[in-house]
Amino acid sequence: MNARDIMTTRVISVLPDTSVREIARILEANLVSALPVVDAEGRILGMVSEGDLLRRVPGGPQHGSWWLTLLAGEPLPGGHSVPESLRAADVMTKDVVRIREDTPLSEAARILETRRVKRLPVERDGRLVGIVSRANVAQGLASQAASAPVPGDAGIRKAIVDTLDRAAVGTHLMNVIVTDGTAWLWGAVDSRSDETAALAAARAVPGVRHVANHLFLLSSRLHPRDAD
Repeated sequence: MNARDIMTTRVISVLPDTSVREIARILEANLVSALPVVDAEGRILGMVSEGDLLRRVPGGPQHGSWWLTLLAGEPLPGGHSVPESLRAADVMTKDVVRIREDTPLSEAARILETRRVKRLPVERDGRLVGIVSRANVAQGLASQAASAPVPGDAGIRKAIVDTLDRAAVGTHLMNVIVTDGTAWLWGAVDSRSDETAALAAARAVPGVRHVANHLFLLSSRLHPRDAD
């Protein structure tokens, strides 16, 4: 199984001259936490995430993402305003780890873990054709194991935890309990992408009849969304 088999192909991207306010509106409207930045030919120039905006917008808050609606037009806390001239090229991360369509699933999982990133742009002939996220990797890993029988609730639990570990999803504050085929996910995750990956992994493991999601985002205690 390769990247082409698991990647998301409908990718929302922005151009380097897209304004920061427009980026904020796109993130909020599409419930995503990062966007590839591409040129007119679709070549990847960088990635811009909520975290990039939090760190690089002058006067912006240092945590949380409730500020996205403020970036869309209202002043930031302290009376600061986002400069109209601020563009994707000014705030994006330029050193982007990327993979090809034929990159094996196991290699994509290794890169996510060792480089500590949450998504990998996929290129074909130097142009963006998809995104592989932790959730995509978790689903792929779980589906690979689908042909092997999973013995009972204990086996299902082990398969879920092993899949999360291989997909580089943080489980240090998470607990998985399986009862009669129902997978209960309890505890905290660091980001929405980790929560999505955890749910994807649990649902894809053979023998799981239902997933009960009781996860919460660490930042949600203060803010409705997290910076990814």
